[in-house]
Amino acid sequence: MNTETFSAKETFALGEKLGQAAKVGDVYTLVGDLGAGKTVFTQGFARGLGVTEPVNSPTFTILQVYDTGRLPLFHFDVYRIEDADEMDEIGWEDCVYGDGVSIIEWADRIREILPESCREIRIGKDPEKGFNYRRITVDDVREG
Repeated sequence: MNTETFSAKETFALGEKLGQAAKVGDVYTLVGDLGAGKTVFTQGFARGLGVTEPVNSPTFTILQVYDTGRLPLFHFDVYRIEDADEMDEIGWEDCVYGDGVSIIEWADRIREILPESCREIRIGKDPEKGFNYRRITVDDVREG
């Protein structure tokens, strides 16, 4: 699926739509430059799950858990991860293979340990189309 958004509100709404459809065990990976809209997308996704608390990027804590929605949301920001093995220290497999939904910002940094099946979301900017323009591509990834 390829989508274009022209405002943070539209990016949020796309996230919300996917959050409404999310199921236990789903893993969503987010890839895009700084300021591309990964956190805005995640905020919409959380709203779609029914999360009522504020959602912010867990850049310094790596993981934030939201359990006020219909499913637990495990929100990872792995921007500061130097090596994928560091994910073991936070028990990431318990989350990804647990009873909720995982969304992983900067997932390309830990690609080698991602589940075989996940949904990759790429968010790109194009200044020629406007400051708030985003091209969002959603692909199912299945390996093996």
